[in-house]
Amino acid sequence: MNSSLSSVGVVFGREFRAYFATPLAAIFLVVFLALAGTMTFFVSGFFDRNSADLTALFAWLPWLFLVLLPAIGMRLWAEERRSGTIELLMTMPVKPWAIVAGKFLAGWAFTALALAMTFPLWITVNWLGTPDNGVILAGYLGALLMAGAFLAISACISALTRNQVIAFICSVIVTFLLVTAGIDVVLGGLRGWAPYWLTEGVAALSVLNHFERITFGLIEMPTLVFFGSLIGIALIVNTLVVELKKAQ
Repeated sequence: MNSSLSSVGVVFGREFRAYFATPLAAIFLVVFLALAGTMTFFVSGFFDRNSADLTALFAWLPWLFLVLLPAIGMRLWAEERRSGTIELLMTMPVKPWAIVAGKFLAGWAFTALALAMTFPLWITVNWLGTPDNGVILAGYLGALLMAGAFLAISACISALTRNQVIAFICSVIVTFLLVTAGIDVVLGGLRGWAPYWLTEGVAALSVLNHFERITFGLIEMPTLVFFGSLIGIALIVNTLVVELKKAQ
């Protein structure tokens, strides 16, 4: 077990450093922070609402993440396959699940860094008013869980193809479906013809609904299980795909 955990750490370090070996990290962070600030203070009419909080930031995060997280996840495996380095990686004395976990944790840590860099927004709303910091902290926890789910799904899709563009497009489609599953337009359309159990099942798959409950300060077990299940299932499928390709 210690050897496997050590392998995860080695892969994690390799992948995390790789983000900063190219301009990718800087570009992602600049774009994310610029969009987060713009959505929080300008697009959402922050100064017109006369309410100092980060509600606007959390309202926009699912839509930002469904594009930005696939951009991170698309390279995790597709680039390895395109460049041919996956063969070298597979010959290393490391179990496939440890490689999958290390790559995922590196991408998740990079996303956590991006979220942490929005801390000045939190300071700003505290300077402008008296927000409920407990609710804001819950929102950040929810954002991290949502990011983990999107990243795990994107990494899993990336393992299926050597083309990063295809991996990106497919990941955006899947995450978009998960975000929009619970909106009124979709559910209203389903209620017109679909049975009740199907409509409720689609609503239960909505990332948006679960994330919104956390942003209200409600950290509930069903929501934690939902995000944990998305991450776990995606990583298991990712591992199975890698093992299958290794056996070929």
